[in-house]
Amino acid sequence: MKSSLKWFAVLTTIVMLFILLGGALVTKTDSGMGCGRSWPLCNGQLIPDKITLELVIELSHRLVSGAGGFMVLILSYMSWRKIGHIREARFLSVISFSFLVLQGLIGAAAVLWSQSDFVLALHFGISLISFASVFLLTLLIFEVDKKFEAEKLIVDKRMGFHIIGILIFTLIVVYTGALVRHTESSLICKDWPLCVNDNLALPSNLYEWVQMGHRSIAGALFIWVSYVAFIAHKYYKHQKVIYGGWIAAFILVFLQVTAGAFIIFSRQNLYIALAHALFIACFFGVMSYLMLLTSRSKKNALAIKRGSATHTVNGQDEQEITPTIPAR
Repeated sequence: MKSSLKWFAVLTTIVMLFILLGGALVTKTDSGMGCGRSWPLCNGQLIPDKITLELVIELSHRLVSGAGGFMVLILSYMSWRKIGHIREARFLSVISFSFLVLQGLIGAAAVLWSQSDFVLALHFGISLISFASVFLLTLLIFEVDKKFEAEKLIVDKRMGFHIIGILIFTLIVVYTGALVRHTESSLICKDWPLCVNDNLALPSNLYEWVQMGHRSIAGALFIWVSYVAFIAHKYYKHQKVIYGGWIAAFILVFLQVTAGAFIIFSRQNLYIALAHALFIACFFGVMSYLMLLTSRSKKNALAIKRGSATHTVNGQDEQEITPTIPAR
């Protein structure tokens, strides 16, 4: 049963990734109204009679999202039963399904009633949280903690601050990036890293502010992650999961920034744009796992302290009851 649960968890994680990329594809190709103002049916029909590329993209996204919803529900139920004794399992089960439902409702509302770009930009971030929850459930099912000896890991206050701060800051970066897509501001600036490289003037309209605001925040995230990765390389090599996590995070955020730049250079190549969404999803997954480890740190410290105290007491007791053999 545990083996089948593992495979199902991996499959569900992959489907969640397809939901994320499918949503990005819908936005990038402007296919949100491919099925008209009809939901869950397409143009009010079970099987559409007029097939267009936009309809195929939108309908495919709906079908994958629907299948993903059922899979997440099943995974949540199975996780609750099989690994419910793990502290985070039940919480992640609820979050993964709840946020996926919320994401679907926002998507439906966008079709049935027009929504502002600022509301629609929440869609990707909500999907990202659901994906990260499923990803963490999968790691718990595979007992990755035991492989990394995570039960012995103690995250100090400095590293804990950076992990929590960067995770929250990433959500802001994700929101501004989604806002760039929904306001169609991707190519409002012809150059990179500045809007116009030979002109240091401030943005002149809302679209330039959205684009340059996202670049500035994303740049700050890259600098922050680079700094913490340097700290991890210098001081945390003995904690393999922390060290490896930050190296992976740095590589992913570097790829993310590079893909963002090449969206401009390639004039919004679709494959590069989807890679941009993929890298941030993987980065958020890594940071979420580091956050999970941080949340356990105090508990681990207390357990180690108690174990050490018990060992000391047992050692004293052993010494006291050892009989003294008189010398002959």
